[in-house]
Amino acid sequence: MKIRLGIPKGSLQEATLQLFAQAGLLIHTNSRSYFASTGDPEIECMLIRAQEMARYVEHGALDAGLTGLDWVIESGLEVVTVTDLIYAKQSRGKVRWVLAVPENSSYEKAGDLGGKIIATELVNVTKNYFSSRGVDVRVEFSWGATEVKPPMLADAIVEVTETGSSLRANHLRIMDTVLESNTQIIANKNSWADAEKRRKIENLALMLKGAMEAKDRVGLMLNVRKEDLERVLGVLPALKRPTISQLSDPEWLAVNTVIEESLAWQVIPRLKEARAQGIVEYPLNKVVM
Repeated sequence: MKIRLGIPKGSLQEATLQLFAQAGLLIHTNSRSYFASTGDPEIECMLIRAQEMARYVEHGALDAGLTGLDWVIESGLEVVTVTDLIYAKQSRGKVRWVLAVPENSSYEKAGDLGGKIIATELVNVTKNYFSSRGVDVRVEFSWGATEVKPPMLADAIVEVTETGSSLRANHLRIMDTVLESNTQIIANKNSWADAEKRRKIENLALMLKGAMEAKDRVGLMLNVRKEDLERVLGVLPALKRPTISQLSDPEWLAVNTVIEESLAWQVIPRLKEARAQGIVEYPLNKVVM
């Protein structure tokens, strides 16, 4: 049994390959090929544009793939949403498709754009956005460089952004959020109904989510006397209750927990003040919740 997995080619590609590597599955790509090999003989990969992923998954050319919620909605196709993976090109957050206009324009709300030209890659979603508000606009597909089109080639745009910096650089002002999106694992309905393929896809999702949960977190191990345990626990911002185990000396305990890496700078000195000893900070590859 093998599954055919779609990897998003383009802006999400590098972040996706890094996530897979952190999860323990190396994907080997070749700039001359759209096919990629992996360390798992049961997984075949193909590089596909995120905009087209839902089509090939829905048709059955791929058993599963990673793409954005935005492109699934835009396609209107029926696929199984396996899980959300909250990461983007530059960050571990969602992206927004926003309605933006020239910063010096008089437009203040969507209703002010009646009869105007809106440029976007997300045509169907944009049409639905304006239609739901009773605003008649002309939506034109943009092949790229959408930010440079207003005011000469379009009156407004609907464009994806993480930080808004590109829009500001092109003197555009955000008027509204049209859609929030994040990466998802999606699956073909027939593949999801196949018990073996479903188990493989679910295990893939488990490992990828585990890698994401581990990102920006570290593990802490320490020893503490029983009489000082409550003081130490009061310092720890634990993911759950820390794991506590008895050492060979009945007066001592071992404590193991997970914290945000950014907190270690403050937490470790406070643990020392609370009489913890043998404090070890270590990196994490995966945290499976």
